[in-house]
This record gives sequence, structure tokens and C-alpha cells, in this order.
Amino acid sequence: MKLGYTIVYVPDVSASLAFFENAFGLKRKFLHESGTYGEMDTGETTLSFAAHALGDMNFPGGHVHADESVLPLGFEIALVTGDDVHAAHAKAIAAGAREMAAPQQKPWGQTVSYLRCPDGLLVELCTPITGGEGG
Repeated sequence: MKLGYTIVYVPDVSASLAFFENAFGLKRKFLHESGTYGEMDTGETTLSFAAHALGDMNFPGGHVHADESVLPLGFEIALVTGDDVHAAHAKAIAAGAREMAAPQQKPWGQTVSYLRCPDGLLVELCTPITGGEGG
């Protein structure tokens, strides 16, 4: 097994793709003509967005809409940036993200910040781990 996709159910797939392009500089890989599914080019593992309507079809009992939840879900994606988490964090906020935790250096040397995207997804921005424990 290997992780192939992370799929986030969102209210507007196109808006989520545009946000990730503007906030984090990621490239759009694919948007289905229906507008209900899209992917970002993030390397080996694909970050995907699917419309809540698809989630409703897949999960007849319903699912949590992160964009409607007061608290962030107990799930995050981590985007590893170069060495300037502060600049990446500020760019994401300018694009519409909400700050959850300002950039700070962890005891193991990694700089980490947390943001919440307009679609409700929790994102960690961090420098690479150079050894020791993770963030």
C-alpha cells in the first residue's frame, strides 16, 4: 500500500483549487468538467477536492462539512515550505486563510504554523524536519 490521494469534501471545488494556487503556489492538475472533482499537483501524493454532493452520494448517512464546523476537524495536511514559513503564512492569510497559530520554532528546530482555509481544511506550514522528532 501507498498513500495515493487525500480527498477533501468542499462546498466549491473550483474555489478550493484557486485558493491553493493563490495561497500556496500549487499548480492545478485537473478539474472535472462537472466541477465536482479536482486535483492539485503536490508531488507523489495527490491533494484532491470533491464537492459535498459527491460526499452525500458516497456516504448516505452524511458527512461533516468542514466549512460549516465551528472547530477545525481533527485532521490536517502539512505543506513543507523552504525556510520561510513566516512569508508563506502571510501569503496564505492575504489569500483568505485564517490564522490558527502563528509561526513558531519547535524544540526540534522545525518552524511550524497553522491556518484554516476558507473551505475549512486545516493546513500546517512547516520547514523540513532535519532529524529527531516530528512536528
